[in-house]
Amino acid sequence: MMAEPLFDRLMSIDEKLAHLAAADEFSGVVRVERGGEVLLESAHGLASRRWQIPVTARTRFDVASVTKLFTAVAVLQQVDAGTLDLDQSIHAYVDLAGTTISPAVTLRHLLTHTSGIGDDADEEAGESYEALWIDRPNYSVTETAHFLAQFIHKPAVFPPGAGCRYCNVGYILLGLAVERVTRERYRDVIVRDVFRRAGMFTAGFFDMRDAEPDVAEGWEPVRKSDGGPVTGWRQNIFSYPPIGSPDGGAHATAGDLTRFLTAIRQGELLSPASTSAFLTPQVLHHRISDPAEGATAELRYAFGPAVELTSEGAVRSLYKEGINTGASAMVRHYSAQDITMAVVSNSENGAWEPIRLIDEAVTRA
Repeated sequence: MMAEPLFDRLMSIDEKLAHLAAADEFSGVVRVERGGEVLLESAHGLASRRWQIPVTARTRFDVASVTKLFTAVAVLQQVDAGTLDLDQSIHAYVDLAGTTISPAVTLRHLLTHTSGIGDDADEEAGESYEALWIDRPNYSVTETAHFLAQFIHKPAVFPPGAGCRYCNVGYILLGLAVERVTRERYRDVIVRDVFRRAGMFTAGFFDMRDAEPDVAEGWEPVRKSDGGPVTGWRQNIFSYPPIGSPDGGAHATAGDLTRFLTAIRQGELLSPASTSAFLTPQVLHHRISDPAEGATAELRYAFGPAVELTSEGAVRSLYKEGINTGASAMVRHYSAQDITMAVVSNSENGAWEPIRLIDEAVTRA
């Protein structure tokens, strides 16, 4: 029996997305492309629950940690320009005297999550980023340097280069390095040198306190007990700072994200050497046991993206995901199929079932 054609599988996904939206389990946009051709673009749910404004393909979403890809590109652009050195200590670019940040920590360590510095909220240890704002007003943190107080005195998790542990604040330090050598705000650099050059003309950093059209609000369901029925929805305005930073919070459409990954892969943003480095696995994060094959695959970090390797060492996909209260997103390129996808959602759990459905449809033989 012949495998079901990809187009039919994607149309089936569109129907399932509609069911998820009807059950209030997905609000967002899914986009799938191959060779510049849009195979699926599907928008569902509400950009504003308060005003009942529907999501469209033009809606910009908070993409959470997908923002780290843009920071990595800005760093590598400055490496190409000769103003930053990947193997230089972060102390050469950021005043960290009297902190617990080791002078042995380099930009390379920070890009690949191998610095060992203590995170402000250690997600791999189960700490909550939202809890940071119980004692500190989130509205007081609007510039990159404002984040320093949250982590510069925390003990290191391991010596630089001795391990690999996802670290948000490493990208805060990278953003400060970019600000130091460009003498500009991080957000201005990203909009001009990354978004505009990539053709992401609607992407930006939008303050929650401002009235901005076509920007989705972030919402989370409220339940009386774990697993209980949804009794209402709560907006995420007190869950993290009101405007994005080098480790998260940029706003983009699903189309912006697929355009970005295409621009990177086609060498439009970086030199050939830096483009290769951005896309090439640099360090091992963990191995994945695959009982079906009786083999072990790997997840490695490049300079920004995560890279899935098969048990034979081939690249299965390159991706970056993001999650925060009221936001979830992923952009991904499947190497063998030459397919790029993006999912953006304005709830913490909204993106993951659509991502699973796309992964199954794209990789099914």
